Amino acid sequence: MSLKPNGLARAAVRFKPASFAGTFVALMMSALIVAACGVLLETSIRASVPAERYANAPVVAAADQSARVVADTVDGPEETAYPLPDTARVDAGLAAKAAGVPGAATAVADFTFPVHGDDASGALTGHGWGSHAFTGTALSKGAAPHAGEVVLGADAARGAGAGVGDTVVLETADGRADFRVSGLAEAGAGDTAGEGAGGAATAWFADAEAPVLAGHPGKADAIAVMAKDGVDTDALAAAVEKALTGTGAQTLTGDDRGEVEDHGLAYGKETLFAIGGSFGGIATLVAVFTAAGTVALSVGQRTREFALLRAVGATPRQIRRAVAAEALLVAPLAGLLGCLPGIGLAHWWFGQMQDRGAVPEAVELHVSGFPLLAAVGVGLLTALGAGLAAGRRPAKIKPGQALAEASVERLRPGVVRTVLGLAAVGGGSALAGVAASAAGSDAANASLGVVMLFMLAVALLGPILARVCAALFGLLLRGGDASASLAAANSRTNARRLASAITPIVLAMAFASTLVFMHTSESHVASEQLREGITADHVVTAPAGLPADAADRAARAPGVDAAVSLLDTQVLVPVRGGGETSLQGTATQGISGSGAQLAKVQDLDVREGDLDRVGPGRIAVDRTLATATDTGLGDQLSLYLPDGTKAAPEVVAVYGRGLGLPAVTMDRASLDGHVTSAFADTLLVSGGDAEPLAPLGEVTDASGYALAQNVDREFGAWANYMMAAVLGGFAAVAAVNTLVMTVLDRRRELNTLRLVGSTRRQVLRMLGWESLLVSAAGVALGTAIAMITLTPMMRGLTGEFPHVPPLLYAAFAATAAALGLAAVTLPARTALRDRGAV
Repeated sequence: MSLKPNGLARAAVRFKPASFAGTFVALMMSALIVAACGVLLETSIRASVPAERYANAPVVAAADQSARVVADTVDGPEETAYPLPDTARVDAGLAAKAAGVPGAATAVADFTFPVHGDDASGALTGHGWGSHAFTGTALSKGAAPHAGEVVLGADAARGAGAGVGDTVVLETADGRADFRVSGLAEAGAGDTAGEGAGGAATAWFADAEAPVLAGHPGKADAIAVMAKDGVDTDALAAAVEKALTGTGAQTLTGDDRGEVEDHGLAYGKETLFAIGGSFGGIATLVAVFTAAGTVALSVGQRTREFALLRAVGATPRQIRRAVAAEALLVAPLAGLLGCLPGIGLAHWWFGQMQDRGAVPEAVELHVSGFPLLAAVGVGLLTALGAGLAAGRRPAKIKPGQALAEASVERLRPGVVRTVLGLAAVGGGSALAGVAASAAGSDAANASLGVVMLFMLAVALLGPILARVCAALFGLLLRGGDASASLAAANSRTNARRLASAITPIVLAMAFASTLVFMHTSESHVASEQLREGITADHVVTAPAGLPADAADRAARAPGVDAAVSLLDTQVLVPVRGGGETSLQGTATQGISGSGAQLAKVQDLDVREGDLDRVGPGRIAVDRTLATATDTGLGDQLSLYLPDGTKAAPEVVAVYGRGLGLPAVTMDRASLDGHVTSAFADTLLVSGGDAEPLAPLGEVTDASGYALAQNVDREFGAWANYMMAAVLGGFAAVAAVNTLVMTVLDRRRELNTLRLVGSTRRQVLRMLGWESLLVSAAGVALGTAIAMITLTPMMRGLTGEFPHVPPLLYAAFAATAAALGLAAVTLPARTALRDRGAV
């Protein structure tokens, strides 16, 4: 069938443009969503950051900063990389190997670690002095450091009030010690990268001593290789790679060096992929689903025209060709116009993620023609498919039958449509049962299928559901005045029209409620667990970390019963979900004292085992994590420590407050050598007064600490609300668009009511009642789908039922009702002004 626009298509678009306005808007909004998500997805794939610290080192050797899992798929073994929570390090001795390759001028083992000075000098950043070879740092006074010596940057020296030859007290992972100031230096560009205009207070130590002070003896963050004059970077990289074969080190050049120094890039890519890929896939399906419904409605509204064309001799082929050609005329322009705001939405969304620290500032948004072409193509295919499907029946039936069906709506839905709809209901119900019996990610994954299948069921069984809703809500309307009774009768008689209006509202309510109330449910449980779990009288925190002896100093304060410091980090835990194994980043706390001491300041709600057994090779885990990993008391839990080191500690206790508190509890010593910062983040103190604790950091009580922790979850809340706003907003626009289309298509009916004696006010009241019925039905069905989805998901993730704030839910329902009322009454007022449209 040729898709070249014929006279019927050109005439329809030219002389009745209003008939295609709704289709145009739906396809434009569809392109907007697809383009925005496509741009973010492309950025997640192509994102990179330029090297700053290693800008003058053409080749860098570093460990793989990801943990990798190989899973069996239908296409064979597939490897997936998961970014590590902390830095994976290489053998510092590799610097000597790299320095010996042809073309290498020198190779330097690089170290970066936190250092604590006294109260005056505060927090510093420590490096090995050898890094000055590629960072541009230069001595301004004195000499390079030897063992027990340090070179201070200008800010550090000024803060400590120290000069060459003076002694300063510094605290590192190796403890507190005196260091002689051997020199002062001006930090180069490599040492000030990422620290703002003024840079950070910096200290340089002897290279032989630096790995011990960093807490990683024999290990380096990376090996920076400098090239001799005239040596090609690629040739040098190949030589280094050959020399380091079998050591586990990767050889990096160009922007790949930036990933070593900025770990936020890997997490930024994950975030962008989650939004552009995972959420983008759902959003694209919703956009296609909604646009197809609008196209089908537009074609269905012209059934009378197609019937007349068939009556005057148009062939089925001409009708189908006209529908397809109309799509070719409308869809490309709508897609192109939708791409422009789509790019704008992607820019705004990307900028918001950067402002919230989820994506590094150095990452740039990539906009190419691929996602835009995909957006236009998806819209075109959607318009063609939906239009041909909707025009199939009026094109093939006999002209007389077509005229009859154009006048009176068919009562019985198609058999195929009904069977598919019932199959979707069955599939959704089955998946809901699976989600109810699952836990963790399995419950979440199954619940996603639940909402999609039930939405498909609503679309397929729309006329049947619309009649049921009209019958139920019509009982209430029959007790009203004539306008309300007429609205009920209209709704029962025109179920297909009612279904087309209800479906987008169901879509908006179901997706917005699922995304928003998923967060409110998790946040509610987490806040309760955190509030009930912190039993300490005082909580001490410090942005740069607490002193190493903070717990001992607090324990010696008068009246203190217990003091335990916590080092907050993450471990990666293999979790089975959907038949595959993935690595789940899991919040972890390393405790300085015994489990018995921890119990005095933190109530983890232990369900099994004994916290006092936590120690080397023994951990406690949250019950949800234990269920997700099929692990119990006495079992070994395989995991990756923050730097990627594999471990399999024994589970000695299972507790119930792992959502508000860390899901893994281990002794602090088990994390030594596996984290960048050796300094604890939080100190929990039971008993005593706050005043003696003030020198250690900022002191607050349990409620103040809980409030601060809840603020830290802000990005997760914002991300969920953004996705809800995008999906819900799109569906709301689609709902308004559909309602406007249905009202404008009823101009003949509305003006006939005026001619038989109905007042303008009575007609508008009838339409108002109809819009309220549509809104009520859409809200009820959307709420039901959201609750069916959320209940098993939340039971699996939190063990609780969904938490739905009444005011927030009321706002959703009121918004749906207000939009429905406005979308009906405003175009109706316009239509009623034209008394000649009979």
